[in-house]
Amino acid sequence: MAREKRPQQLRVGRLTKAHGLKGAIKLELYTDDPERRFVPGAEFSLQVPAESPWHGKHLVFRELRWYNQQPVGFFEGVDDRTAAETLIKAILWVDVDEAAEAAAAEPDAWYDHQLVGLDVLRDGVRVGEVAHVDHLPAQDLLIVKTAAGEVMVPFVAAIVPEVDLEAGTLTVTPPAGLFEELPDEPEAAPGDAEASAAGDDAN
Repeated sequence: MAREKRPQQLRVGRLTKAHGLKGAIKLELYTDDPERRFVPGAEFSLQVPAESPWHGKHLVFRELRWYNQQPVGFFEGVDDRTAAETLIKAILWVDVDEAAEAAAAEPDAWYDHQLVGLDVLRDGVRVGEVAHVDHLPAQDLLIVKTAAGEVMVPFVAAIVPEVDLEAGTLTVTPPAGLFEELPDEPEAAPGDAEASAAGDDAN
């Protein structure tokens, strides 16, 4: 019996704040193409705490509006501010067909399963492997398994400038100290301090 293929999911936004009294909610977008993702009838699965009344439920999108360049969404069944406030901080995911997405792929957008297992290169040298991806409200973190343990790498262009799925690699340009401990500043020997003081007196 053939195993049913489950759809992949793409994270497209987060609900940040109730707007007005009619159930509108401000959106933080994780997509470069909101007009394609946020269309009437679009259905989102929700990433919310287990104790949330919305846990395990879906939202159906009704309308996207812009107020002062801020995107605001309206959803089916969310008709007042009280209902809207129960959804604050919820992360929105959509089911996608990878084949259909390929032709209209968004730049710099990858699925978790595409990133997990990639070799992590620093200056052309392998330093580890992507173990999993953490999705936090502020940014995504790549958890990289190295010989010394796990390293949390912010998934931003300044630190992860290149992802090459065909080569199976991900290039990092981390700040000093992210993948290694920085050496302590050497303390000046007493003789050095005295010599420095003597030089100051001579001047």
